[in-house]
Amino acid sequence: MLTYPITVAGIHRELPLCKISDDLYIGAFICFGDAELTVACAGELLKLVPADSYDYLLTAEAKSIPLIHEMARQSGAAKYFIARKGPKAYMPDPIFVEDESITTAGKQRLYLGRDDADLIRGKRILLVDDVISTGGSLKAMEALVEMAGGSVTGCIAVLAEGDAAQRSDIRFLARLPLFNADGTEK
Repeated sequence: MLTYPITVAGIHRELPLCKISDDLYIGAFICFGDAELTVACAGELLKLVPADSYDYLLTAEAKSIPLIHEMARQSGAAKYFIARKGPKAYMPDPIFVEDESITTAGKQRLYLGRDDADLIRGKRILLVDDVISTGGSLKAMEALVEMAGGSVTGCIAVLAEGDAAQRSDIRFLARLPLFNADGTEK
């Protein structure tokens, strides 16, 4: 299997290259199960934005959940929000938006329960993601925050993939290129 070597937050990993289409491969960056990487990245992400610039953190389900949890733990935050990929029985009167992601086939929805939306109303929200590529998940999270009556004060991610590294509206720890089938960078 082809891999891409990367060092982020002082931690070296070999990312397996995964096929998205015949002419597009991505480096699979997965925090799940990697406590060392998650802890290091959370600490470095917290350094990217002043703590007084936001009230709450929000991420989309699922790969960023360990990351946002660790960020909350390190910063002392008592609450953070997760936009879920499906409505849950415990979510009263959920709100939702549609989302498209490079790693998920087709359209998906992101949901927040009305109770979480009520807490977001009038608050400053920092969006967190593991990898920003097309920006679809960020756009959906921003729409959820706006529907809830909050305001997005920033977007941070561990990695910016492909053209996302050129964006001026996000902060990130490292660039991740896109790849050809032979493992060369696009």
